[in-house]
Amino acid sequence: MESVIKGAGNAPHRSLYHALGMTNEELDKPMIGIVSSYNEIVPGHMNLDKIVEAVRMGVAMAGGNPVVFPAIAVCDGIAMGHVGMKYSLVTRDLIADSTEAMALAHGFDALVMVPNCDKNVPGLLMAAARLNIPTVFVSGGPMLAGRVGGKKRSLSSMFEAVGQYNAGNLSDEGLEEFECKVCPTCGSCSGMYTANSMNCLTEALGMGLRGNGTIPAVYSARIELAKHAGMAVMEMLRRNIRPRDIMTKEAFDNALTVDMALGCSTNSMLHLPAIAHECGIEINLDIANGMSAKTPNLCHLAPAGPTYMEDLNEAGGVYAVMNELNKLDLLHTDCITVTGKTVGENIKGCVNLDPQVIRPVEDPYSKTGGIAVLRGNLAPDGGVVKRSAVAPEMLVHEGPAKVFESEEEAQAAINAGKIVAGDVVVIRYEGPKGGPGMREMLNPTSAIMGMGLGTSVALITDGRFSGATRGACIGRVSPEAASGGPIGVVRDGDIISINIPENKLEIKISDRELAERMASFTPKTKELSGYLKRYAAMVSSGATGAIINK
Repeated sequence: MESVIKGAGNAPHRSLYHALGMTNEELDKPMIGIVSSYNEIVPGHMNLDKIVEAVRMGVAMAGGNPVVFPAIAVCDGIAMGHVGMKYSLVTRDLIADSTEAMALAHGFDALVMVPNCDKNVPGLLMAAARLNIPTVFVSGGPMLAGRVGGKKRSLSSMFEAVGQYNAGNLSDEGLEEFECKVCPTCGSCSGMYTANSMNCLTEALGMGLRGNGTIPAVYSARIELAKHAGMAVMEMLRRNIRPRDIMTKEAFDNALTVDMALGCSTNSMLHLPAIAHECGIEINLDIANGMSAKTPNLCHLAPAGPTYMEDLNEAGGVYAVMNELNKLDLLHTDCITVTGKTVGENIKGCVNLDPQVIRPVEDPYSKTGGIAVLRGNLAPDGGVVKRSAVAPEMLVHEGPAKVFESEEEAQAAINAGKIVAGDVVVIRYEGPKGGPGMREMLNPTSAIMGMGLGTSVALITDGRFSGATRGACIGRVSPEAASGGPIGVVRDGDIISINIPENKLEIKISDRELAERMASFTPKTKELSGYLKRYAAMVSSGATGAIINK
């Protein structure tokens, strides 16, 4: 802040700070920006005002001058299934850009990022990497699980309940009970969906304090965590520990390893490459299968299984998972973190308190990780599936394609009963460029599950699937149709072959036939305007993280 505040030449700047009511005593302290994602439309953000106030107190207690400024946020659940979802992923770059602009325009000494839901966390991590000033993350925390019929439930249960209702297997009253009970508190939705995946990975990367990914939003421990985050950033500033000191190649290896063990959302494989790119580190999808091959899957959190974020927290959280992985020497334990300590120092003594929630490495759910990248003539640049959430009988599947040019077309066919056991639903022109915005497809995947077809029908798309999705759902098939990818030439009735253990995704036609189709293929275009038009013109492939101006 010296370039903004100190000296006679900066008297005009100081006059404006005095207009804010700041005293000379405040101006003598380091100015710490608190980036608040608070709003009144996202359930995961409605408590962030409390988190921000706690951060302010922590910063002030440690000798800083806290100043709050905002970041936007879209609720993916509310945006799901309509044009609003086109605006979810694209906000990641708006968040990064606007935070960069605010931080540099006002010369902050350090930052505390207060995100919670899906695109906030990666967007602010991208900004932190660009700015490279001392930064700590503290999220709003996960929602508690709901209860319906004596069982824990979450948002994915709600979407699947709609499928049950449409199939005639759930009454109006039953649907209303789900509606009123599955989301009982504020917070990011209670399963291992994208928001919670990315918040957990802030711990694995070293950018968040212990518990940042798992302490429930409504627990007072979350307020204490926020105060400690405010104190931690002041110590980082004193020691000059910066994001790119923390987010090294080895730290991203750690994050990918923890990702595989936790069974995170496939969207993590969209965001981690984009964050790494801002750090000057390139992550390609091939790395994922290498990590998966040596990393056991230790957790089956919803939607993959019956446990929730509150259960992971009680079992010891992300650090307990990391301590299990460290038994196999899978982590780089000498990486520095926002605590000022190394990963090894952080996780020492963090034992697994519930082997039913966090499987010991000697007894994993599987010896390979929760995410797989598939390749083949249908996905030359790859497609991503949450392997840990696929039924065993669908790990290898062949079936006829049912091709749709949009999510809406596919949803209408599913609702009309036109999808039958054995089918492979193909949804195209939903990629970063073709959508544009790469919509999540939770509605169709949940409808398939709710109708009882989850063990017999697969879905593939050049768009993406929600972290709440389960089943043989392969997203981010690249190149996308709008960029001339092979998914654009699939026809109804073509046999699609999926082999997840062998990481293969293929269309069963001859090389000659595929070449002829590709030679005569002209991708469809859409009339666009506003931000989506600019985004579509600038965005890279989903295989490289949907990076702007790649």
